[in-house]
This record gives sequence, structure tokens and C-alpha cells, in this order.
Amino acid sequence: MAHKPRSEMIAETRAKLVAAARHAFGTVGYAAASMDDFTAEAGLTRGALYHHFGGKEGLLQAVIAEVDAEMSERLNVISASYADPWEGFVAECVAYIEMALEPEIQRIMLLDGPAVLGDPYNWPNQTGCIRSLSQSLTRLAQAGLADVADPEATARMINGASLHASLWIANADDPAAVSKRAVAAFKRLLEGLRTQSRDRL
Repeated sequence: MAHKPRSEMIAETRAKLVAAARHAFGTVGYAAASMDDFTAEAGLTRGALYHHFGGKEGLLQAVIAEVDAEMSERLNVISASYADPWEGFVAECVAYIEMALEPEIQRIMLLDGPAVLGDPYNWPNQTGCIRSLSQSLTRLAQAGLADVADPEATARMINGASLHASLWIANADDPAAVSKRAVAAFKRLLEGLRTQSRDRL
């Protein structure tokens, strides 16, 4: 029986650890998740965890990167499902805020993530978020659908507002009620970017 290439074995080990940790972090939370328990679940040792991720915090970073990539994929699908680019942009932004109601995202990305890794503004994924938003705003401005003089600055404002809204929802006593308020206010903010020539709903 042929042995798997080392790179493939490493990728499989990392994937097993991330999957086991993601389940643990998403259900019992980062603090209560036992490294011995989820490494055993993956059929690996704590030594493998330290070797590949440097520790529990490094594993949390890897889990966050995976969840973030999946969120981005979902948001891209939502945006692309609209014939009107402006409506697609708004729907994508709103969907991001509403994801704060999903238990796994709420616990990992918005509660434990900031508590362990610090301000999400400084996370590596924020650079990609700002760039993607800037590109979307540039396309909307070029199509005459939005009045955006500085796409990067505007992207940072939108990113900050949506991130803060998500954190507000995740930390609220009644997340569903707060989500409705946040989405309504956020839509009003975005409406201010639409070109005056467009028909208002």
C-alpha cells in the first residue's frame, strides 16, 4: 500500500484538528473546550496540536479563518443572486449582520474570538474585507449606482458599522430584537450612498 505524500498527511492532520476544535469551540466555547478531548476526538495527540498550531490560541485562529472563508462564500452567493447590483450589495451587508444570530458564528467569531484574540479590527481577515468592500463600492460608483468619493474610506466606515452591529447583537440579552434594530438602522445608513437619480423605494 502506497504511503500518502507528507504534504497530504499534514493537511489531513490539520483539517482533523480544526474540525474537532471547531465543534468544541462552537458548542461549549473556547474556555471550556478541552484540548485533550478534541485531540482525542480527532485521533491525535496534544503534541500534534502544538506542532501544527502552537497551541489552543493558534487553533482558534485557524478555526476563525475557516469560518470567515465560509461566511465570505455565502455572502458572495447572496450578492450574485440579485440582478440589481445595489440590491445585491445591501443584501450582502445585511446578511453579514444577520449571521450574528447563528450560534456557531456568534460564539466563535463574535464572543470568544475577540475575548481571546483582541479587537477584530486587527485580525488578518479584515484586510480582505476592506478590499472586497472597496471593490464593490468602486463598481457601484462606476455604474452610477452609488455616490462614493473615496471607496476605501467608505468601505472602512461600512465595515466598522457592520462589525459593531454584529458585536452588539452577539452580546445582547435579546439578539433577535437587536438584530432587527441594527438591520433597519444599517439600511438607512446605506441608503445615503445611493445616487440621487435613483428611484427611491
